Amino acid sequence: MGNSLREVKEKISATKSTMQITKAMHLVSQSKVKKAQKAYVEYNNYLVDLREKISLMLSNIGAEYSNPYLENNNVDDALYILVTSDRGLAGAYNANVYKKFKELTSSIDKNSIYTASLGRLGYSYLKRNSFNLILNRPILVRDDLMFIDIDPLFKVLDTAFVKNKLFGKVYVIYNHFINSLSSEVRVEQIIPVNKESILKSDSNNVNYNFEIGLDDTVDEILPIYIEDMLFGIILDAKTSEHMARMNSMKNATDNATEIIKKLDLLYNRARQSNITNELIDIVNGSTIGGE
Repeated sequence: MGNSLREVKEKISATKSTMQITKAMHLVSQSKVKKAQKAYVEYNNYLVDLREKISLMLSNIGAEYSNPYLENNNVDDALYILVTSDRGLAGAYNANVYKKFKELTSSIDKNSIYTASLGRLGYSYLKRNSFNLILNRPILVRDDLMFIDIDPLFKVLDTAFVKNKLFGKVYVIYNHFINSLSSEVRVEQIIPVNKESILKSDSNNVNYNFEIGLDDTVDEILPIYIEDMLFGIILDAKTSEHMARMNSMKNATDNATEIIKKLDLLYNRARQSNITNELIDIVNGSTIGGE
């Protein structure tokens, strides 16, 4: 019985240690959610303003204007960019992205699918399943992500789409942040740019003079806009990642609390049973001695 009590006590101690870790991780992720959400909202305001400026340009550009980022290059193959995390402990955050990717590509020949990953775990998934990767290394999505981090991917993407015409469309699969309790997997086409959606955005009637000409200005700004869109998606996904990890760690903490309660009850019952048996032995011994 003594060994049994000691084992239960060790389990309680180990579970309490784990609970302290998960509770700390929950608090850290909670703080990161607020910070990431603030960064995404502020950046999204910039994207809205940029979209208005591009809308104004496109509405005034000539009908003969042509740009590869606005047109279908008549190639059926597509590139899928998976936005995942660099590490785990985030519940179904990455699994949901993989599931959506499988749904989109289940009926497509694997040789017609080009892929890339933003996040170490997504890269490992694509590599493990032998998908065509346009960049043979992961792009890490650290908390303090900067444009310079995703620039290598965008340069390869630009060459593959514009010059080599390996694929005709580029989709990004990511977790969109809804609130502190939920997110949803979204699939967004970033290339070709949806001209109609841009022109629907509200823009003022200010007339601008472009030093290098309107056509050349649009040529310069469209790649920047696409990279900006991708960066905004990453910020959105990063908020979802922190939210998923926060909820995952909260669930782990709650589960540890329940386990500790059950182990405490088991320990107290075993201890009480042990004490009762000892008292019975004492009483029996006294009775025998009295006789």
